[in-house]
Amino acid sequence: MIEIKHIHKKFGKIEVLSDVNLSCKKGECIALIGPNGCGKTTLIKSILGMVLPDKGLIEFNGKTVLKEYLYRENIGYMPQIGRYPDNMTIGQIIEMIKRIRNSREALDEDLLHAFEIEKMYDKKMRTLSGGTTQKISAVLAFLFNPDVLILDEPTAGLDPLASEILKEKIIKEKEKGKLIFITSHLLSELDDLITEIIFMQDGKVHFHKKIEELQTETGEEKISKAIAQILKKKKDEQNH
Repeated sequence: MIEIKHIHKKFGKIEVLSDVNLSCKKGECIALIGPNGCGKTTLIKSILGMVLPDKGLIEFNGKTVLKEYLYRENIGYMPQIGRYPDNMTIGQIIEMIKRIRNSREALDEDLLHAFEIEKMYDKKMRTLSGGTTQKISAVLAFLFNPDVLILDEPTAGLDPLASEILKEKIIKEKEKGKLIFITSHLLSELDDLITEIIFMQDGKVHFHKKIEELQTETGEEKISKAIAQILKKKKDEQNH
């Protein structure tokens, strides 16, 4: 579904992505994790066509994404911090996006109803809390029923109930065979969701493993503990 081959990217002298290779398939829910500044955001933006790699290839369903833009209609993106025009209402934003996309497909309004967004249609974007803005971003990411979802810190700022609603929706979409990427600092949040983990550091992919593999290797059930164990082991190796 998405193939990333020998991607390199520099900003000035700083190498942000260094020979990144990944193969991501339908029906997987992949956690993209790593310390701040490890290249996660640049990788996501490269997949979205917002950043052009210096070298390498990104393929979507077997076709290169270079100089293409229509493939993006198959991707739902939920940014970590959504930025919307201050003076527009929630209703106006949602209607505007629908008009821009002009999709003839049936819309996926599950989250719109579950978060009871219609009750807030008249609220101006500038008056919203971070959590409510996050809900709007989630609604828009899922709205056009995309094949791929890229969710950047999706539960940050959401209250426990909204967080649970979103997680259930993610699981439902994964079961339909969609490819889902989640970046998160809250590894405990991911336990029920993810099937694979990509760990990045210093612009490189350190590992891309299935969850079962990780659990077997470490003897840990919880993802957060399994990752902590692998990282500690890496650190010890570097110190010796």
